[in-house]
Amino acid sequence: MPMTIIEKIIANHSKFDFVKPGDIVDIEIDVRAARDFGGPNVVKHLEENNLQVADISKTFFTFDTNPTGSDQKYAVNQHICRTFARNRGIRVFDINHGIGTHALIEEGLVYPGTSFVTTDSHANIMGAVGAFGQGMGDKDIALAFNKGKVWFKVPKSVKINLNGKRPKNLSAKDIVLNLLNRFGANSLLQYSVEIYGEETEKFTLDERITIASMGTEMGTIIILFPPNKEIIEYSSARAGRQINPVLADADANYEDVFDIDLSSFVPMVSLPGKPHGTVNIIEAQKTKIDSGFIGSCTNGRMEDMRAAAEILKGKKVAPGVVLKIVPSTDQIWQQCLDEGLIKIFKESGALVSNAGCAGCAAGQVGQNGPGEITVSTGNRNFPGKQGKGSVYLASPSVVAASVVAGYITTFDAIPDVPEIFHPTEINAKTENRFKEQFIQEKPTVVEGRVWYIKKDDIDTDMIFHNRYLAITEINEMGQYTFDNLEAYEDFAKKAKPGDIVVVHKNFGAGSSRQQAVDCFKALGVQAIVAESYGAIYERNAINAAFPIVTYKSLEGLDLKEGNTIRVNFETGEIVNLDNKKSIKADAFSDVQLEIYQNGGLF
Repeated sequence: MPMTIIEKIIANHSKFDFVKPGDIVDIEIDVRAARDFGGPNVVKHLEENNLQVADISKTFFTFDTNPTGSDQKYAVNQHICRTFARNRGIRVFDINHGIGTHALIEEGLVYPGTSFVTTDSHANIMGAVGAFGQGMGDKDIALAFNKGKVWFKVPKSVKINLNGKRPKNLSAKDIVLNLLNRFGANSLLQYSVEIYGEETEKFTLDERITIASMGTEMGTIIILFPPNKEIIEYSSARAGRQINPVLADADANYEDVFDIDLSSFVPMVSLPGKPHGTVNIIEAQKTKIDSGFIGSCTNGRMEDMRAAAEILKGKKVAPGVVLKIVPSTDQIWQQCLDEGLIKIFKESGALVSNAGCAGCAAGQVGQNGPGEITVSTGNRNFPGKQGKGSVYLASPSVVAASVVAGYITTFDAIPDVPEIFHPTEINAKTENRFKEQFIQEKPTVVEGRVWYIKKDDIDTDMIFHNRYLAITEINEMGQYTFDNLEAYEDFAKKAKPGDIVVVHKNFGAGSSRQQAVDCFKALGVQAIVAESYGAIYERNAINAAFPIVTYKSLEGLDLKEGNTIRVNFETGEIVNLDNKKSIKADAFSDVQLEIYQNGGLF
């Protein structure tokens, strides 16, 4: 039977010769990793459940979210993982390695056709080399450490054909921002995407990584590039043996095929607030900035560093503007040193930090303050993700040009005299809220007061902000629920045990953090009802035995804020008890019901 790339990789790692969309199968995982974010909870699950590690040669820790150890809780968490690994002979990609997903490709541990999971929501970066990569919650990763397998639902696949010639000076970041402009955050939600085209065959590894890494922001399971000759040669050299790629069959079945004119793409930026809020850079030009950031798993590669250095050479960062540069791996950092790029960066006035995630993670350089305007090469600009200021997303060359100009611009429009920065007063917001943990029964029919939040794309930073990620005790989490969601900052104070939250599309987009599920459990919220969920969030909720229900439409329910509804997990029926109207949502799958009745994955 013909299969797509994702279907072939999953079949190759299962007991089946053929799989199709919707199948739920156990997948053998070639590489299982946990980061300094999420890793301590993985250790906690293993130790509390007396679980052993199946194969230490396939098991790793990667310390990339806060390699500087600048936060005390992160330092403690790293030591927990380090000690656990030391006692079992598990390899640690410690603070001197950089971003784990990149380092694993560099070392030839992940290559075309392999399978990989970690606590990083951008694990789907592995699609850049034609491998299967998934970010998962700490329960999933603990089970992967223990069993070497995880259950997975085979996704539907779509094909994107990028036709036409690539415009001159169009970066890979511009390409993915154009794709985000076309597809948004949820039209490809939970699909596997394969990208083809004559020009895409020429994409370098660095360019493929940039595009694949932002599949998460598009809501996809993964963006897969069929490996070209250069990728195969690179991966074979790193792995120390000849690698044969996994390619889709010519007659593979795709849910949809999109033919897109690459020649129509233009340089773009994402406006603050959402990665898919992209516009032609012309619309944002001359926006005054306070800071710039070059790095992240999306744009911390060698080609990105060279693009920035080419513009910064012989120039200075504008007065009052700050530039922070963070290569993605130590190998790239060393290469920057060897090629003289570090000298260029330092002479321009930039801060260069050791390799790692940087701005996307709460602890390392790249965060900004309230009122600060940043232009960044990161992959996310959700409110609060890279700090409390505003973040525009752009390519490395745009960031470099902008910090020299003092405002957002392109390399060919840098002024002779930079715009002068006048700082504004920054007011810090402090909060101190607390709710006791509420422990629920496990009924299959629940009734509760509705919080009807009429929003799409509520991401995990809005649900549970990254500044609280070091919290591991569930009873401490409830107080921070939704405190980064506009108009619902006081949700935790007003929520009552037994409430039910109803939202729209793509709830829980973004990070792999388990806390975005557990915070609702801590408040005693009985269930979330949504039209769709972020893929990792859906898994985390199911694995934590927290009820999530998916509806196709709320029409017919005539739902209003404060109504009382009844939800039947086994039948999917939702009844508005105030007006007796009802709709049919999706019932729990056998897997979801089994885990729910078991009280969780363990």
